[in-house]
Amino acid sequence: MITLTESAAAKVKQLLETNTRHGDALRVRVTAGGCSGLRYELAFDSQAAGSDQEIEQRGVRLLVDAKSAAYLADITLDYADGLNESGFKILNPSAKSTCGCGESFGV
Repeated sequence: MITLTESAAAKVKQLLETNTRHGDALRVRVTAGGCSGLRYELAFDSQAAGSDQEIEQRGVRLLVDAKSAAYLADITLDYADGLNESGFKILNPSAKSTCGCGESFGV
């Protein structure tokens, strides 16, 4: 379902450590919004809801709610830290359109 790159996993672990959120999971979800109709949200969550899918990759626990799962099939979550680009980046092969800033997408 979700592929977490080594650089993304390292950054998530660093953020969990820095914010003393030991044991928390990274919640990946899709909400309505943005200029293309849908947008990604990343947040830390201490517990899974009953309908959440729980995935563990590279030592990071990921939570995905049932509604978002359909939009997140086969995505890759990456992290870049360079001069031209810095932050988490989601590569979604199902996205038919994206906005110019990359914050939202359409299917």
